[in-house]
Amino acid sequence: MFVGITNSPRDYAWGSPSAIAELLGSAPSGGPEAELWLGAHPGSPSRVVGDDRTLADVVPGRLPFLLKVLAAAAPLSLQAHPTSEQAAEGFARENALGIPLDAAERNYKDAFHKPEIIYALHDGFRALCGFRPAQAVSATIERMIEALPGDSALNAFSDRLGSDDDIRSAFEWLVTGGDDVDELVAAAVAAASVLEGDKFTLVGELAAAYPGDPGIVVSLMLNLVTLERGEVLYLPAGNIHAYVEGLGIELMAASDNVLRGGLTPKHIDVPELLSVLDFAPVPVPYLPPVELPGGVALYRPGVPDFALAVVSGAVDGTRYALAGDSIALCTAGSFELAGSVSSVTLSRGEAVFVTADESELTIRGDGDLFVAGPA
Repeated sequence: MFVGITNSPRDYAWGSPSAIAELLGSAPSGGPEAELWLGAHPGSPSRVVGDDRTLADVVPGRLPFLLKVLAAAAPLSLQAHPTSEQAAEGFARENALGIPLDAAERNYKDAFHKPEIIYALHDGFRALCGFRPAQAVSATIERMIEALPGDSALNAFSDRLGSDDDIRSAFEWLVTGGDDVDELVAAAVAAASVLEGDKFTLVGELAAAYPGDPGIVVSLMLNLVTLERGEVLYLPAGNIHAYVEGLGIELMAASDNVLRGGLTPKHIDVPELLSVLDFAPVPVPYLPPVELPGGVALYRPGVPDFALAVVSGAVDGTRYALAGDSIALCTAGSFELAGSVSSVTLSRGEAVFVTADESELTIRGDGDLFVAGPA
């Protein structure tokens, strides 16, 4: 069965006023449009086209993934997500403490993990993702010291980064804040303003958006990546990250558990954040596709909750087997999707929920098509 679904974009302040509307051929709302949710998550379940039901009314049981169109016109908060075990324990603990689910200080909104991938829809999608080696961070700080010679705050921070084992303590010192951290942030912003390079440019952007925030310096500790169209990042549990700017397709486990670490006015629970973060330096976590026959690129990060199949261009009779209930979204052109039971035609901006009994899709058309489902 194919069920047409739609939704209204979430109006978070960092959203673009036009990017989602331009992508999908819809009328802009006049305000920021940050995320379009396609799924059954109770935070914003998709609406069924043609009646007053939501997708949560249609799906038997829990849909394990959430598909989003994400449009960042300003940097998002630094954040990380828990493992399944951490989420279950934290959710039970906060329930036992009687903390309301909508309380500002609540860390765990559900008992599930939230790994995610982001697919860049255009060149130039920028993101921070994972810690860099201490030596690389120190080299960046040394350049800032050269631009601001004799600055005691920059020198003191460089001294904190003797080895990779020091990354945790340096990060904890930063996010805890205080007068010394404030002095360091001010010095970093001043030095970055006279230096060239992507990381220094970002420091200026973050300082304009979040003046005085320790996350400005944290950004220097993280990988900064600029994606080309079609490149994908995988952000597993424990990976600290922040999307900076761009339009993408985001696919994640259906959870709302976010531990924030800066660049936000929202609640930051430093001890809980430290308990979920992975401080080991990592390279940029690119996720290459598996190229399937017929022009399907499959992005499968190794978790059971989700995988993303992408068709870009003309196909005629390509077959794609479904692993369970799925969601298909067309962002350009049009496609005919024929399943084992029925069929549907999707045009730009249209999405459908596909029940598992369709089993396999035969795809014909030309454009851009995204199919999200369990792995």
